[in-house]
Amino acid sequence: MARPSPLPPADPVTPAWLVGVRVLLAVAYPLLAHWASHRGSGEAAAFALVDLMLIVLLGPLAARRPWAWVLLAALISGLAMLASTPWLQLLLLAPPMLFTALLAWWFGRSLRAPREALISRIVGALDGCEPSQLPSPLYRYTRRLTAAWSLLLATLSLTNGLLAVIAVPGGVLVRLGHPPLFAVAQQQWSLFANLLNYGIVGGFFVAEYVIRRRLFPHRPYRNFVDFMRRMGALGPDFWRKLFS
Repeated sequence: MARPSPLPPADPVTPAWLVGVRVLLAVAYPLLAHWASHRGSGEAAAFALVDLMLIVLLGPLAARRPWAWVLLAALISGLAMLASTPWLQLLLLAPPMLFTALLAWWFGRSLRAPREALISRIVGALDGCEPSQLPSPLYRYTRRLTAAWSLLLATLSLTNGLLAVIAVPGGVLVRLGHPPLFAVAQQQWSLFANLLNYGIVGGFFVAEYVIRRRLFPHRPYRNFVDFMRRMGALGPDFWRKLFS
């Protein structure tokens, strides 16, 4: 008689406190980055970049992985050595462009078979079914919405990159010794890249919800608050797998 094959190991569950700390660090980063850009000092930039490192390394740090602690110590030492140079301010130009570019790529790649579009997977999870089992009009809408998110985020990434190049006095062209023909102030770049980006994304999210309620009035949630509650109820592990 054949022995039953062992069950695959269950995926680790992300602790709620870890999610909360990462959210707080993520909320703090754009504020710290804007403050650092406004001050123009390497020490302030180092403080903001340490926050960014903690967002990335928080999981293995909490799991007491030795390599994570060694890497964090090495990175902090490197930032301390560069604090008196202009390089840390230059590094602050990159995260807004890279973050939105990464998200645009994530949304865009999910449209390629055999993957299912990210929004289709989220709506399917809210409805308790596979994405392919969604009604055809809703399924097409979720795919088009995924493409719209990818386009929006790609546009923000290109805009962030362009402003980082022509910012004065700390932009890429100025650092390379080539004053730009058209320039924006460093504070204007930071205001857009570190703060207004999130307003644009939030505004698009709310506007899309209003449009969706008109196009598909018979949804399982009663209002926007109930919609957000159901999104949160999907759990951190759903969101981790979604973007894995």
